[in-house]
Amino acid sequence: MSGGSIHVQTLGAVAYLTVSNPAKLNAMTRSMWTALRDAVLALDEIASVRVLVLGGEGTKAFVSGADVSEFGAQRAAAESAADYDAAVLSAQRALQVCSKPTIARLDGICFGGGLGLALACDLRYASSVATFRMPAARLGLGYAYEAMEQLVHALGAPRALELFLTARKFDAMEARRIGVVHDVFQDESFAAEFDAVVEAVGSNAPLTMRAAKAAIRGVVIPQKPGQRASIDALVRACFASSDYREGQQAFRERRPPRFAGA
Repeated sequence: MSGGSIHVQTLGAVAYLTVSNPAKLNAMTRSMWTALRDAVLALDEIASVRVLVLGGEGTKAFVSGADVSEFGAQRAAAESAADYDAAVLSAQRALQVCSKPTIARLDGICFGGGLGLALACDLRYASSVATFRMPAARLGLGYAYEAMEQLVHALGAPRALELFLTARKFDAMEARRIGVVHDVFQDESFAAEFDAVVEAVGSNAPLTMRAAKAAIRGVVIPQKPGQRASIDALVRACFASSDYREGQQAFRERRPPRFAGA
């Protein structure tokens, strides 16, 4: 198996997941897709963790895509390709359905599967030197329906078609313009400005953010039976929480709120 791993570090209320395969510009191996899924699912169960940040090791790449060197063994036939795609989708889906905010830290190359991972996160911020590409048409591989669905939801069908059919590179400023990222920070100030966003999100009311994520996802993705009732219950939990009372008191006292997530 090719090298590469997913590193997890928790600092206070923030869990940092780092894609580490620097020799291959942080390309994702089959085992790394599964490891990322497992890490996200585990962190979602830890009450003290309020925000998940996904980044790549170093400054050359966020994720350059899937490790193409594995394709001969891992995606040689239809059955093995389907199994590989399931691993990719499981990692992306874990980020999408995570009850906590997920934020992508995009520095350097963000290609193919890396772009899919970024779009699976709730928020995406790029360094001004970041570059983007969806090169599937240059590799002859097919994209699973669910992965395409995610791309169309994020960018719209016309833009998704353009990026796939041209397989062209584009820079961070265009990525912001077309909705791939929420904002772009200058390279020299990227770390400080990104950390400020993470701190701001992490200081907000966890129950409110959880309810908002569930409701927005319910609007975008066709609802399953009982989904609306589940979302309504999350909203009611906000109003019944001590955080709701703390928010009002902090407003009256003109101080930052101290949310407990309960």
